[in-house]
Amino acid sequence: MEKLIITIAPTGNVPTKELNPHSPLTVDEIVSDIKKCHKLGAAIAHIHVRDGNLKPTSDRSIFKKVIDKLDEDNIGVIKQLSTGARGGANTIDWRGQMLDLNVHMASLATGSSNFAKSVNANSPELIKALAEKMYDNNIKPEIEAFDVAMIHNAIRLKKKGILKEPLHFNLVMNVPGSIPGTPKNLMFMIDSLPSGATWTVSGIGYSQVQMITMAILLGGHVRTGIEDVLKMEDGSYATNEKLVKRVIRIAKELGREIANVDEAKKILGLI
Repeated sequence: MEKLIITIAPTGNVPTKELNPHSPLTVDEIVSDIKKCHKLGAAIAHIHVRDGNLKPTSDRSIFKKVIDKLDEDNIGVIKQLSTGARGGANTIDWRGQMLDLNVHMASLATGSSNFAKSVNANSPELIKALAEKMYDNNIKPEIEAFDVAMIHNAIRLKKKGILKEPLHFNLVMNVPGSIPGTPKNLMFMIDSLPSGATWTVSGIGYSQVQMITMAILLGGHVRTGIEDVLKMEDGSYATNEKLVKRVIRIAKELGREIANVDEAKKILGLI
């Protein structure tokens, strides 16, 4: 079985200091948590940023500050930028403005879905434009599938030449309003993947331990972080380091080795 790629998602668009005081929101906090988690074994950093008011944003200049600080400190983590719908205006110019930065990967949702209080809107035109800009800048898309239809749309986009093999998916389970994080649903998502695809599982909230354990057992890869989990099972606030250590502990018990950055790049076809 391939070694396990761990992605750290240190902060998404939802966490606040009120929801979890350990949420990294400033550039320095985000970089610090990525560095700590990379040292533990996380090979990929899934990066969101906040503006001066600590609100979610797609502002290129703030993404650049994070990337520059990681590069200045020679942190060799695989850098993956979020192009998600909650970062501001829903246009290609806004959502894709950071895709000329020197990074390895970026998220690409291949359909629309519901969040708890908003719509995760991704029009066909926007998906195509984001994919084209990623490939133009030698960035590999991570296809974010919040439901099975997004997998099948990615397959259709591959047939049309908009997406290129090998495809890599992030199966996002248990977002309120999208597919619930149950073993049966995860197996359905995995069975729907195209041949030759690599895949990661993100289990949101209480579903995380079950979802990542299944992914480790079935040969997939895993994402963890405060973006996905605000509290541990005992009710204490999560930290990004705690969450990565938990993944490593589960993987060790299940006999799965952790991939370093070079190994992860090879598995994902980045080299």
